[in-house]
Amino acid sequence: MTAVLAIIHAGLAAAWVGGMAYSLFVIQPKLKRYFGPDAAGREALTTVIASGNRWKVVGLIAAIALSGLGLLLLDAGDWWIHAVKGLLLLMATVIFWYVSWKHWPARVFATAGEVPALHRRLIVLATTMLGLAGLAFALGVLANHL
Repeated sequence: MTAVLAIIHAGLAAAWVGGMAYSLFVIQPKLKRYFGPDAAGREALTTVIASGNRWKVVGLIAAIALSGLGLLLLDAGDWWIHAVKGLLLLMATVIFWYVSWKHWPARVFATAGEVPALHRRLIVLATTMLGLAGLAFALGVLANHL
């Protein structure tokens, strides 16, 4: 049971980390290169790509948290690593909440002059979120080897 839950937990975490990394390091730069100075076109396509993803990510985060809790209940020996992973997941989730419910609406209704600053802020937020989730994932691998 523990092995199956660990595979599910690691797979979900890998999907989230991989999705964020792909968006940040592949999709965003290609959109910028493709649209060049046409910020309005890039924003329109980004809106289409992002549409409907918020609740999928919320579900993914919830599944990661629940499977992590299940692993903790099955083996509380390394509880401190699970606690640190949980804190990192919570911090990444808070950033996701901010991006989804505050930053994104501001970006959708931004003027052309406001968009560049919002893009820069999103890169910082997304990089931080990726770092937190990636560190939690790495701690999970470390916990498996202790």
